[in-house]
Amino acid sequence: MNSPEQPLPTFDEVLLCTPQSTAEQVGLFLRRCLIPCQAGDKIYTMLYADELSYDVSCRAEELFQHLQCYNSSYRLIILCSCERENSYLLSAFSHCKVHMIPQRSRAEIQQYLQRHFRVAQPSGSAAAVFKEHMCVGIVSSKRAGMGK
Repeated sequence: MNSPEQPLPTFDEVLLCTPQSTAEQVGLFLRRCLIPCQAGDKIYTMLYADELSYDVSCRAEELFQHLQCYNSSYRLIILCSCERENSYLLSAFSHCKVHMIPQRSRAEIQQYLQRHFRVAQPSGSAAAVFKEHMCVGIVSSKRAGMGK
């Protein structure tokens, strides 16, 4: 986000972890991150890594330790909730922990995302429904189950 021209991460750079994430999914992601290729300077990110099951976390750590020797210049970010920072995988990487404070204001982040999520030609697109022709939107309600 240092430049408005920087693109958003691609689908292969982000793994959204859930309690249902499998060791195979995490393994494929770690292989993309740690095995050198001509993919450029990608930054790989595991979101909600604290949600992974104990077994999946153990296997992920083992695979990471095994693959780490193939690439010394990998770029991997593991994000978690501060309430669950004692989960297995995060404890295994605790020596690398960095507490982050956003460096940009909320308005700057919103402008950056609006630039990348705006549809140029909204005709015939679902983006016509969202504010300012965005291709994504968040619908929320204070009352659950009210037809969102």
